[in-house]
Amino acid sequence: MRLPIVQIDAFASNPFEGNPAAVMPLAAWLEDDVLQAIAAENNLSETAFLVPDESGASDFELRWFTPTAEVVLCGHATLASGHFVLSSDPERDSVSFRTRKAGLLSVTRVGDGYELALPAWGPEPKPLPHIVAALGLASAVETLWHPHRYALIVLENAAQIRALDPDFRALGRPSAADPASGHDAEVDVLTIVTAPGDETDVISRVFAPGAGIDEDPVTGSAHAVMTPYWAARFGRDSFTAYQASARGGHLTCRLAGDRVVLGGTCVTVLEGTFFL
Repeated sequence: MRLPIVQIDAFASNPFEGNPAAVMPLAAWLEDDVLQAIAAENNLSETAFLVPDESGASDFELRWFTPTAEVVLCGHATLASGHFVLSSDPERDSVSFRTRKAGLLSVTRVGDGYELALPAWGPEPKPLPHIVAALGLASAVETLWHPHRYALIVLENAAQIRALDPDFRALGRPSAADPASGHDAEVDVLTIVTAPGDETDVISRVFAPGAGIDEDPVTGSAHAVMTPYWAARFGRDSFTAYQASARGGHLTCRLAGDRVVLGGTCVTVLEGTFFL
């Protein structure tokens, strides 16, 4: 079997920036273990699989896999999937995707880039001492949690974000459950560490060693969690953001009701065939 594969740098203005994702259009779904094996072989933070949506609810069904697991939501691979579809059809301005756990998502062409609409997943305050310690921090300004296993750790300034040196083994281990507080153990957590930015409104870094990704280069879903927090803190609905990984990536963020709209550009860097 021969399957097309395209590698796209999302939230990037040039090759080797942003977050690479593999996008693989399929005629029909393969078995889950095959999809997972393909993602492991690709060894990128995400592989996105697209299948035409025969239900009529959207243009495509969309699923995302890291090298070790299927995920609930992946923003950068959705943006890359939108770029894949829209760049092949210049007359088309938008594309919709039906997902299994994140609902309907869309990518719309805007100028030289795109806007990606994701669900707004506002976090709630929660003590996260295991995660704070694994990050090498004595304390944080705030710690918050979203039940899709997103931890949001807020620090004072951009310098602290850039200086982070986490213990990835500790960060990837589940914390102990706390029956007295009603908190379950945190497993396969995506940890977002953020602060007011120096060159943008907001800066962040994102870690997910429990899902096989020590540090994610640019994470759309993390901004779906951050945007409600920062919009409330800033008292305005839109702001600029930079994810300070080694590759780095710039985004615009806007809270629009129950949606977070992220703006960014993509670059196609590879087209080929996967032999199965």
